Amino acid sequence: MLFNKVKIKEILRRFDFQDLMVELGIYLLLFDRAGYGESDPNPKRSLKSEASDIQELADQLQLGSKFYVIGVSLGCYPAWSGLRSIPHRLAGVALVVPMINYTWRSLPCDLTKDDYRKNLSRWCVWVARHTPGLLHWWLTQKLFPSSSVLDRNPAFFNNKDMEVLNNTPGYQLLSKNQLKKPGVFDSLRRDFITAFGKWDFDPLDWKDPYPQNESSVHIWQGYEDKVVPVQLQRFVSQKLPWIRYHEVPDGGHFLVYDSNVCEGILRSLLLGEDPLLYRPKLVD
Repeated sequence: MLFNKVKIKEILRRFDFQDLMVELGIYLLLFDRAGYGESDPNPKRSLKSEASDIQELADQLQLGSKFYVIGVSLGCYPAWSGLRSIPHRLAGVALVVPMINYTWRSLPCDLTKDDYRKNLSRWCVWVARHTPGLLHWWLTQKLFPSSSVLDRNPAFFNNKDMEVLNNTPGYQLLSKNQLKKPGVFDSLRRDFITAFGKWDFDPLDWKDPYPQNESSVHIWQGYEDKVVPVQLQRFVSQKLPWIRYHEVPDGGHFLVYDSNVCEGILRSLLLGEDPLLYRPKLVD
């Protein structure tokens, strides 16, 4: 089972999943994507290269013909790419609070026209692509609030998210000290451009890649997520009814740091469990 390493390693430090892994008969493989941790950067990062990296890693480590993938937040776009490029290799996929790309053609205007995140993501992609030096200065300077606004701003995070930010020393990826490192900043910049720039496909147009139920795909969303709106995630699940949609009532964007939710993600992916607690509310 493949994980993006950045967030999951801190989760494993906080919670003991050894008994659960023994029960499910699995082991977790945490890896640094290109440009993060000990992995070399990829100046030509693309949707396709992310899926290729996953497949190459699985082959090099001899994981077998099929394996599970779990993506979290921005790390979900490689999972989307994997579903497009290597669906035959995926035993199952869990998309946890997956990012929404506002350039997807199938997103309805009435859901996005008043969403400030749409213009914000467009502006950030343009700045990241055309004026990276200015962006680096803005995120690391001390005269005005910049990245620190995102770090602790309740406009972006609910109460549980704030607890994670305040009590999780491993979650420091967006700190000024980290962003001052050219490698960290450049990897995040390229990651953001790839995730929120124009894609060569719209996943909302897809037909079920697993018509015989040979694999399963899941979305996990927090009802109180202020980074990715629950209304958009519900629309995605309605457009793609073959995806199993789970909603955490009091969950924010960092719901994966909740040990009960994390266990639910694993059990639903591996055993097909569908806890009543995580079924979406019918009415907002």
